[in-house]
Formats: sequence, C-alpha cells, structure tokens
Amino acid sequence: MAAEGLSIQVCCRVLGVPESGFYAWRSRPPSPRSVRHAWLTGVIEQVHAASHGVYGGRRVHAELVLGRGIAVGHGAVEMLMRRAGLKGLSGNRRRRPVRQVPTAADLVDRRFSRTAPDQLWVTDITEHPTREGKVYCCVVLDACSRRVVGWSIDSSQTAALVTNALSMAIHNRAPQAGTVIHSDHGVQYTSWAFTDRAKATGLVPSMGSVGDCYDNAVIESFWGRMQTELLNRRRWRTRIELANAIFEYLEIFHNRQRRHSALGMLTPIEYEILHANTQLA
Repeated sequence: MAAEGLSIQVCCRVLGVPESGFYAWRSRPPSPRSVRHAWLTGVIEQVHAASHGVYGGRRVHAELVLGRGIAVGHGAVEMLMRRAGLKGLSGNRRRRPVRQVPTAADLVDRRFSRTAPDQLWVTDITEHPTREGKVYCCVVLDACSRRVVGWSIDSSQTAALVTNALSMAIHNRAPQAGTVIHSDHGVQYTSWAFTDRAKATGLVPSMGSVGDCYDNAVIESFWGRMQTELLNRRRWRTRIELANAIFEYLEIFHNRQRRHSALGMLTPIEYEILHANTQLA
C-alpha cells in the first residue's frame, strides 16, 4: 500500500499496526530465507533459460537436485518459478493418420518397458512446414533409455528416409540379433529397403495395429514433446534452418540435457551410463 503512494500513517491505521513497527521492518536486513530465495530464483532462471524455456517445475527441480547438487524442495521451486513468472511448455496431442494394411506382427503389444538398452527400438516419421516446403524427420528411439539412437532428415518421406535413420542406429549401437524394431504400417516401413536392412542386421520387425497411436505410444510421446518444445515455437524460413534446429534438439538437448520423468529425471545418456555401471558392479 505504501509502495503505491498511500500515506504511511493511513496505511498503518487501516491495518492496525504501529508506525514504529513499519519503520523497524523496513530497516531490518533481509532474512536468511529471503536471501536464499533470491539466490535460488537466479539459479532457477539460469536452468529455465538453458532448457530454452521448456522445463517446468519438475524438471527444474530435478536439474537443481541431480545436476547441481542443491537441496531444495519441489514446492519451493514451484513457488519461486511462479513468483518469477516462469513456466514450462505443456504438451500437445495430435492424431496420427491411418496407415496401410498390416504386414508384420505386433511383438510389443503396448509393453514398452525393457530392462536394458537395445532390446526394443521404436521408430516413426514426423513432418513440419517451412516457407520453402515441408521437412520430414525419422527417428529411431531406444525404449529403455529414451535415447535417440538414429535419425534422418529429408525433404520427402521415402524409404530412404527411414532406412538411413535405421542405418545410423545400427552403426551407432551395433545391436545383437533379436533387437525388436517397432513401427507403424507406413509404406516406408513395409518397403523392401527398410525390411532388408533390418533383417540383414538381425533386427526383428514389429508393427502395431493400423490407426492406433497407442501401439507406438513412446515415439508418439516423443513427437508431442518435440512439437511443443521446438517445432511449434516459431515459423521456420528454410529447410536448412529447421534441419539444423532438429539436429541440435535431438543430439544436444534431448540426449544430453533433457531430464526425463520416465528415467527418474536423468538424461538418456546419464541413464545409460548408470545402467552400464550397475551391470559392471
């Protein structure tokens, strides 16, 4: 009230407090709690900015506790973010188009949990417009660690798009025979090139039911986050501009920096390192 220009005498009389108490409060040094809150707010702003404005309270809290070793409660983080006007990006849901006639059995049956990396890969294609035309991106995602193990970007969604993404995943991971590669029934995934590349490496193709996004829910969730956190945040001028942004999102932010609730708020690479160390122990 006094900060709005009202008389201090009037304010104290209305609130029923002595003027001496007001002046004593104003001259009192900041409390340790207020000092810590001011410091935490600065750190939270750094974490939020480093996530490109993506992180909400849960992931900011995880970064403070797991990434920076700061002991702070989740409620305090939420409160300070609210006071600072900071918030994360909420996800969006989109319907996927109905695909072609089923050509492979569903070996996953909506059970995406795995005990180790490279047991189950999921893959799909997304598209996004630029002023030059659409950009198509295919991703191969490890269901255990949520790490993007292979990707490909092109101006058309051909069999080469998905085969190149799969080839990158095979080159990066050298999977053992029996790894399941789960997709939808798009013509790219039923093509001879993709099927031959998978089977030649010992991968086992799997496809969900036609027109059911829940049969590949892990990759659908990934696309939803990518749409919210990257693609829909601005208008893209050229295909090269968007392709570079997608590369940075996949390889830098998603794999190395983004904390995932399904991984106990670890990043995919942190989770794989922890899993490898646990196996050696």
